[in-house]
Amino acid sequence: MKGFAAICKMELRLFTRDFFSFFFALVFPVLMLLLFGGIYGNIPIYEGADVRMMDVSVPAYSVMVIGVTGLMSLPLTMSGYKERKIYKRFDASPVGKKSVMLAQVLANLIMTLAGIASLLIAGKLLYHIQVKGDFLSICVSMLFSIAAMFSMGFLFTAVGRDLKSATLLCYLFYFIMLFLSGATMPDILFPDTIKRISALLPMSYAVDLMQGVFAGEGLILYGKELLILGAVTALCAFAGAVLYKKKDWT
Repeated sequence: MKGFAAICKMELRLFTRDFFSFFFALVFPVLMLLLFGGIYGNIPIYEGADVRMMDVSVPAYSVMVIGVTGLMSLPLTMSGYKERKIYKRFDASPVGKKSVMLAQVLANLIMTLAGIASLLIAGKLLYHIQVKGDFLSICVSMLFSIAAMFSMGFLFTAVGRDLKSATLLCYLFYFIMLFLSGATMPDILFPDTIKRISALLPMSYAVDLMQGVFAGEGLILYGKELLILGAVTALCAFAGAVLYKKKDWT
């Protein structure tokens, strides 16, 4: 147990030393909140609406944080370890590669929660956002969203033959989903064509789920989103595990 705790501590330290991961997980979403909050303020998203701009932006930016850790930080770290044969070295030690992988997942999970917490604190202090959802529903929605994004990142790591190809996959899918899922701006502003494309992206369902639950709507209303995110998690995790075992790259 002490050995695993030491590995987790090391992975957390490496995360904070990675400028890209640290900045885009903890700093950039808050800067986005400040930017759009300074432009629009916490006004209703449309005339007569009960929901305000920052109330929907905070859960959307929370999905942005999940995307950074799940689709960028975790898979690229795993790809780097795989390419440098670090997993093979740990596999020859009492620690084992599975403990290292689990520590990387846990480290990214902790930083994900830290990024979301910073958004909530900034939103509450600066724009008095309203979080109407109950704690359990919010936790469940976060869990499904995190599981889906992390499993997709795991699949990209398994598909990519090296760090460069994995980086290409991660960058491509992350930025497509980031701008077309509603994570950066409310999807209610999208034209119909973009909405049809958005419906094909798993991150869109994470954004809808998080926004709905934060607004106080029950999870029962988001059965479709939960089902899709759960299916993405199962399929990507299974496919990634099969590819890892088949190609024995770790």
